[in-house]
Amino acid sequence: MPLLLDELDARPVGPVRRWLRRNPVATDCLVAAFFAVPAFAGASAHWPSAPALLLALAGTGAVLVRRRVPLWSAGAVTALGLASVALHGGLNGFDVGLGLALYAVATQRTPRQAWVAVVVPTLLLSAATLLWAPPPTHGVEITGLALVVLVGTATGVGVRNRRLHGRAIVERGHALAREAEQRAQLATAEERARIAREMHDVVAHSLSVMIALADGAAAAVPRSPASAQAAITQVSETGRAALTDMRRVLGVLRDDDASYGPPPGGTDLAALVEGYRRAGLPVHLTVSGAALPNDTGLQLAVYRIVQEALTNALRHTRGSGHVEARVTRTDGTVEIEVTDDGGVAHPGGPPPTPGSGRGIIGMRERAAIYGGTVEAGPSGAGWRVRTALHWDEEST
Repeated sequence: MPLLLDELDARPVGPVRRWLRRNPVATDCLVAAFFAVPAFAGASAHWPSAPALLLALAGTGAVLVRRRVPLWSAGAVTALGLASVALHGGLNGFDVGLGLALYAVATQRTPRQAWVAVVVPTLLLSAATLLWAPPPTHGVEITGLALVVLVGTATGVGVRNRRLHGRAIVERGHALAREAEQRAQLATAEERARIAREMHDVVAHSLSVMIALADGAAAAVPRSPASAQAAITQVSETGRAALTDMRRVLGVLRDDDASYGPPPGGTDLAALVEGYRRAGLPVHLTVSGAALPNDTGLQLAVYRIVQEALTNALRHTRGSGHVEARVTRTDGTVEIEVTDDGGVAHPGGPPPTPGSGRGIIGMRERAAIYGGTVEAGPSGAGWRVRTALHWDEEST
């Protein structure tokens, strides 16, 4: 997942600070130059003293690496400052260098560690100033050292806190983005599962009916061409109906101006059963209780469960068999029961067609949406599917 923002986007930052944060090498050189100016100015007062120039040059190098090794930089600047006081009687800019090094320490360590790191260098340089600097400069040198060190450390602590806050904002933004992406993936997976269930129901039902009609037409050609022609016409009608259903299901994947009819529901059960009767499956449908709730999803679930159960009966029943389909509405529940007697095997008749099991899985997924259950298993010589769907009576 691409990053949506970084720490610089977490809070308003001016162009100068943004440039400095994005160009750390150039920033380090500018900070080192900020130390080098007073250091070399102090060294020039002792010209042509080579040690003063070497101290200034070494101090510039120590400040230059303060970002990578802040504690080492602070220690090196302290040691060089002690040498400057011992050789030349003054800090000569090393108080500024120490403040810059301690700023880096404070930005990379906890506040407690940063303030502890202040104590030793400050005490050492203050003691050296009292011992070796000329008496008139004691107070000025020590006051300047204390001021620079405190300002540098306090500023570093504040910068560290702001950076931590910015990182927290960035991490929270990324977490929200990941959560939104996960929700989108879950929604996509759920929609794909829904489409897969619909496609399975449409294709399995239509192909099973068309195969049954085609077998019937082939068997009827020698003795009744008119019946065969009627069966072929029904195959064509079933195929067109299946194509319409597929277009409606797949319509969510397109962005065109095609219009699709409403999904099937409880009022279409009679037509559904009639299609199976034409395919040669004796089905008796019983609908009892009040009308189904005006919940499109619930009505579609009832229709698809009945359709899948009848499709399984058509595919697995041997020869002629009787199927009983019941849809009963009670308070807060719709019960669906489809039972077949297994049929009677005829010599030379087509054997039962094995299934993949996805039909029962699809029925259970549909029932689970409404807190329902599906029971599917042998019943005598045949098979029974029983489903109970629940809904909130007050919301209908």
